[in-house]
Amino acid sequence: MVIDLGDGRQLEVLVVGPDGGRPLVLHLGTPSGPVDVPALTGPAAERGLRTVICGRPGYAGSTPRPGRTVADVAGDVAAVLDRLGYDRFVTLGWSGGGPHALACAALLPGRCAAAATLAGVAPYGAAGLDWLAGMGPENVEEFGAAAAGPEALTAFLDQAAAGLRGVTGDEIAAALGGLVPPVDVAAITGVFADSLAEGFRSAVSTGTAGWRDDDLAFVRPWGFEPAAITVPVAVWQGGQDLMVPPAHGAWLAAHIPGADAHLDPAAGHISLVNAAGPILDALLTAAGQP
Repeated sequence: MVIDLGDGRQLEVLVVGPDGGRPLVLHLGTPSGPVDVPALTGPAAERGLRTVICGRPGYAGSTPRPGRTVADVAGDVAAVLDRLGYDRFVTLGWSGGGPHALACAALLPGRCAAAATLAGVAPYGAAGLDWLAGMGPENVEEFGAAAAGPEALTAFLDQAAAGLRGVTGDEIAAALGGLVPPVDVAAITGVFADSLAEGFRSAVSTGTAGWRDDDLAFVRPWGFEPAAITVPVAVWQGGQDLMVPPAHGAWLAAHIPGADAHLDPAAGHISLVNAAGPILDALLTAAGQP
């Protein structure tokens, strides 16, 4: 569906799960359009959750919003939930969705009951964190372009997007190249691989504006401080992650007050999704909704 935000913009939104279910706002990674990821929405539905996935501005049918910050997602989520008739919610952010879940926790504390990040990125330039250390070469190049500015990043992403417009599930592992360790390659199979491919195709279906503005938002001030978050937050991280190295999860766990840290040394960026059931159980318990 497409939801009118009332400010001249629209967001493409996908809602998956049982009618009457408690809302889970799921923030997918970068790049991704608003597509169903059964590896996450299936366990959510089993727990009575109705998953709301908003396409961030510039992705698929969502109106671009150049210059947006990570913090801007909170207003969009609030507007979408208002139109869907939801008040309180829990939120989960995977990869590039992680900072956006934290923004909801920081800026919507009266509505967000609890948040979790799954291999979520930490703030760029954070004290004590070598942000690029441990990333695969593709990410080092991408975020180097982001730090250089919009023109350099757009040129990089236009070339990268060409390889994703028709990508299939069978091609995802190869397309990700040096970003996926063996544990992630082994996880990219079947329906999960197909959903990842669909997300990439959707992300670049109308250009690279969403991907560009995600990356630029990551390397600029987020618009809030993780240390100011007051709602329960869990940080889940894989020790084999080459997209968002484990130091990012460690930094978040150390700087978000009361964060519940879960480091799986054997998991990667993608295989960590296999823990969706326990992740959601912990999220609901933290929200007082077991």
